[in-house]
Amino acid sequence: MPYSILGISAYYHDSAAAILIDGEIIAAAHEERFTRKKHDFSFPKNAAKYVLEEAGIEYRELDAISFYDKPYLKFERLLETYHAFAPRGLKSFLSAIPVWIKEKVFMKKLLKEELSKLGNGQIPVLFPEHHLSHAASAFYPSPFHEAAILTIDGVGEWATATIGHGQQNRITLLRELHFPHSVGLLYSAFTYYTGFKVNSGEYKLMGLAPYGNPYSQRTRNFRQIILNELVDIREDGSILLNMDYFNFATDLRMSNDKKWRNLFGVAPRNPESEISQVYMDMALAIQQVTEQIVLKMAQTAKKLTNSKNLVLAGGVALNSVANGKLVQEKQFDDIWIQPAAGDAGGALGAAYAAWHIWKGGKRTINNKSDAMKGAYLGPQFNSNDILKVSVKYGAKYTHYSDVKELIPEAARLLAEGNVIGWYQGRMEFGPRALGNRSILGDARNPQMQKKMNLKIKYREGFRPFAPTVLEEDIQEYFILDRPSPYMLLVIPVKEAHRKPMPAGSENRELYERLYHLRSDIPAITHIDYSARIQSVNKETNPLYWALINEFKKQTGYGVIVNTSFNVRGEPIVCTPDDAYRCFMRTEMDYLVMGNYLFDKKDQHTLKHDIDWKDEFKLD
Repeated sequence: MPYSILGISAYYHDSAAAILIDGEIIAAAHEERFTRKKHDFSFPKNAAKYVLEEAGIEYRELDAISFYDKPYLKFERLLETYHAFAPRGLKSFLSAIPVWIKEKVFMKKLLKEELSKLGNGQIPVLFPEHHLSHAASAFYPSPFHEAAILTIDGVGEWATATIGHGQQNRITLLRELHFPHSVGLLYSAFTYYTGFKVNSGEYKLMGLAPYGNPYSQRTRNFRQIILNELVDIREDGSILLNMDYFNFATDLRMSNDKKWRNLFGVAPRNPESEISQVYMDMALAIQQVTEQIVLKMAQTAKKLTNSKNLVLAGGVALNSVANGKLVQEKQFDDIWIQPAAGDAGGALGAAYAAWHIWKGGKRTINNKSDAMKGAYLGPQFNSNDILKVSVKYGAKYTHYSDVKELIPEAARLLAEGNVIGWYQGRMEFGPRALGNRSILGDARNPQMQKKMNLKIKYREGFRPFAPTVLEEDIQEYFILDRPSPYMLLVIPVKEAHRKPMPAGSENRELYERLYHLRSDIPAITHIDYSARIQSVNKETNPLYWALINEFKKQTGYGVIVNTSFNVRGEPIVCTPDDAYRCFMRTEMDYLVMGNYLFDKKDQHTLKHDIDWKDEFKLD
């Protein structure tokens, strides 16, 4: 009989469910995609129902359920932290502890109550440690027989980073860094101080950093202040935070604002206010420090394991700029990063840990590709589902009997400067849209970044967009010698495609620099001539590959803009209904769902429509 394991992550942020059958990933999904609540942390009942249905099994047929961390250890850390910092944090203690005593201490009971809603059955529930779940999510689906493992995030139970060694179906954890000393929480403190939302705004901080002036005295001073006053970086990459400057251990606020103001000479930025150069320089300084720590940790992983390969997971593994530096430094022959590197991926890692470590299950390795199936692990919908949406909204469309007939038309529309919502196949697992729930545009168009940010995504204009490039054309555009299928590497654009920045441009205002023509693919070229690359493989996603290949035939360029199919504050679309509503409430020009092409000019206004520009003004 097939052996089935359900993995669950929940109750912190980015709840998710994943299922393995005999060690093979069958399905995985974020709860937020079903509830439409960004970063939903509730028990993933919808995601769990979906993965069970996709696997074709009943709840009672499961052999094990694996939860992504150990609640008792987390509670221990909470109590010991409040004790260590007493009397600071009394107010936070009085609000947090009753919740833990009432609910989270009895997590096994709470989980069983939630799981019972999925069906009946006495199924063992396992609790691997948080960073073991991350490590398992990084190593087991990788294409490597053995690899060094690096996991870095905010905090699990006690660990904030680990170094391990994976060999066949075994994982050995070699080093741990413990709370409160955390690279993730250090970065999140600066996320907060520069005016972005913790646990979701870290991408913005990373995107803002290249606007900092690397040659300015202020940037150098900020970097030195961080290294002298906030964090002590040891030679092995371990760190010690000066907790006099941080409040996250005992309070809801990340930093001691008064001390930071005295230290840096600038107050915390108000969310949604204008971004001045001082915050750009601060963003660059902390990004540089973070890269320094990650590179040192990787060097230690290399020394401890003597491995040629490295795998990464944890929220900090989504820092694609640091990942790019790791690749460029060439400490390792090959690097693989879990596409759902954050807590959602913990559900998959928990299931993997149960299969390989608890059950002792065999590991099948494909040296040519990983086991993630392109991260296309979510639900898909058929023509009937699309037609139901058409009837519901009175939507007009053009139907193509063969999707291959639609490809040349979609490529032509992109080449003419139109923005297309592209909805195909199974939804992606992880924070990135990879060509199945994407918004697409022409990378050559100088107005595309501005249009997509301000009129479609309704987000800050400085935020960069990613290219999707044909895998075989990577080296035509980027200084990269390997595929990057999951949009997790930031790499320089080749000199041949660049255009020089005006002299003294580093001293100009943000938006004067932003809209300067930096390359012949300006919509995906960041201010520092970098790009966050997704390469598409013909076998992994043949339809998306065919679209870009047709675009290349028509324009000579095998690269387009790809951003996630959502607007600011909303999860990536899941259903055809989600896609059509998002299409109608933005200034996208066309929507392609399956074999159906929807032209915005032919559509009626949605009933009870709202102005999303106002709704998504704040995170």
